[in-house]
Amino acid sequence: MKSLTELYKVGMGPSSSHSMGPKKAAEFFNKKNPKAHSFRVILYGSLALTGKGHLTDIAIKSGLEPKPVEIVWQYDTFLPGHPNAMKFFALDNTGKELASWQVYSIGGGDIKDDNDFFTEPKDIYPLNSMSEILTYCQENKIALWEFVEQVEGETLWSFLHKIWQTMQETINRGLNKTDILPGSLQLERKAKRYFKVADTSPRYVRRVHKLFSYALACSEENASGGIVATAPTCGSCGVLPAVLRLTKEVYEMDEEPIIRALATAGLIGNLAKANASISGAEVGCQGEVGVACAMAAAAACQLEGGDNAQIAYAAEMGLEHHLGLTCDPVDGLVQIPCIERNAMAASRAIDCATYAMAASASNKISYDDILMTMMQTGRDMNSDYRETAKGGLARFFKEKILRRKNK
Repeated sequence: MKSLTELYKVGMGPSSSHSMGPKKAAEFFNKKNPKAHSFRVILYGSLALTGKGHLTDIAIKSGLEPKPVEIVWQYDTFLPGHPNAMKFFALDNTGKELASWQVYSIGGGDIKDDNDFFTEPKDIYPLNSMSEILTYCQENKIALWEFVEQVEGETLWSFLHKIWQTMQETINRGLNKTDILPGSLQLERKAKRYFKVADTSPRYVRRVHKLFSYALACSEENASGGIVATAPTCGSCGVLPAVLRLTKEVYEMDEEPIIRALATAGLIGNLAKANASISGAEVGCQGEVGVACAMAAAAACQLEGGDNAQIAYAAEMGLEHHLGLTCDPVDGLVQIPCIERNAMAASRAIDCATYAMAASASNKISYDDILMTMMQTGRDMNSDYRETAKGGLARFFKEKILRRKNK
């Protein structure tokens, strides 16, 4: 597994796989080809089908500016390397090809290729499964966050402080806006409304409304192209910050336990990224919101005083009860059902943490088991339900609009 600095990233929404990853690839190709007069980029599969709603073309052009860019949309072509595939061409002033590069946006803002043109960061974790990590921590009598510190070093803490600061800034911005989100759906922001409702709600409901408002604030900022921290992706960026913010307020915690919980949550996300997938185009939304729920459940359980086994149990439940969740963005936008899913997953994460704390026996299904199950479920899932906007809510919403137009 790679460093948590490769999991938590700060960047512009709305999609780590469809905007952050392609922009990263474009910037890299641009630097490699300084003599190019112009560029042509072919987008395949999921990147083509939902790219306009995810601002993929805008992200790529910004990475290749100031030179002219032609975007070609290959909607029906899926390359075997990954559903999020693209091919860059550098051209001279006559249109002759100078260089080309096929690359994949694999989720969480990461990219990979087939030919060592791009070198990935090295793995730094000596253990790559939850069972191995739990055994190691038990033998050495350390917490999960302490294991992360052993591997990453103390410099990680300043990085996580910046991630937490970004998360809070995103929440604060989102809570203070009431406009309409960009795109065809003309969706109204709701975070500020839920936050205000909390003031006049009964005590328990007040906490739930605040949790919803924090998750909505992050997700709405992401949907509008604002700055967010991936956790583990842009589309699922609201779950973990909402849970951490509410827990901090309820227990009146200082920063240190929150940052440690962020490390543990990162370990949970890292295991999913290394052993399964966090790409909606590869495994559906179970790999995004499902993994985010697992991360947030682990963090909440740790903050509530859970031991390593309970934390792993909370994470397992967080993902288990999102198995099979499809990625079906309406009109290709990261809005419906993505925004509400973040709020619901935040609530479920706290439930999983509470459940795990009360458990009297170890769970039969491990986090490693659930990662294998999630990956296989994603492979078995029809491609229409993996971030193509061809199935599920996206399909039926489109058909409803067409029926109305034909009346």
